[in-house]
Amino acid sequence: MTSPDPKSALLDAALMHVAFDGWSQATFEAAVADTGIAPALAEALCPRGAVDLAVAFHKRGDAAMGRRFAAEDVSDLRYSEKVAALVRFRLEACDDKEVVRRGSSLFALPQHAGTGAELIWGTADAIWTALGDTSEDFNWYTKRATLSGVYGATVLFWLGDDSEDHAETWAFLDRRIENVMQFEKAKARFKASPMGKLMQGPMSALDRIRKPGARDDMPGIWRG
Repeated sequence: MTSPDPKSALLDAALMHVAFDGWSQATFEAAVADTGIAPALAEALCPRGAVDLAVAFHKRGDAAMGRRFAAEDVSDLRYSEKVAALVRFRLEACDDKEVVRRGSSLFALPQHAGTGAELIWGTADAIWTALGDTSEDFNWYTKRATLSGVYGATVLFWLGDDSEDHAETWAFLDRRIENVMQFEKAKARFKASPMGKLMQGPMSALDRIRKPGARDDMPGIWRG
């Protein structure tokens, strides 16, 4: 096999088997056989087998979402509408619900739940990054945590939605985002209230929380 990207080749081959065998060892072995990639190389690329292919599939969807958003003209959309558009683009990046359903089942397992949460967080981060989010304090975390909840709930609704063009899913998404916007407005009103001003002192500790940054104290890093 001389593919310039053997992991992508494995993923493409695996997708034909996921609907029947899930993201399982059987799927991984079938993908290896279909592509002709040496088993040792396949295992080196995917130490966890099909689990790593499921991770790659999710990240491929995030990348597709970003490319579509960059290509679309969204200049006339309100901020909340841009968030909704990105979530919609993310879901529409996959045209096979069964593949997503099988992935949801996989990452619901206790041994893979941490990976699943990390992937959803990564999608939320990709959305905020595409929107040009510049927050660096505690808001960096709350934005992504809130959107992770919205995205996760919308995925589950979408998986069971058989309405035309998924109209019910997009209505559900709009309601969830509206709930978030109402919460943000309530939070702003609280900060301006007497009680909010009273709590500014105790809450000031949150101002010292910063978003993750690249480590500059690792061995081999030159700071000259």
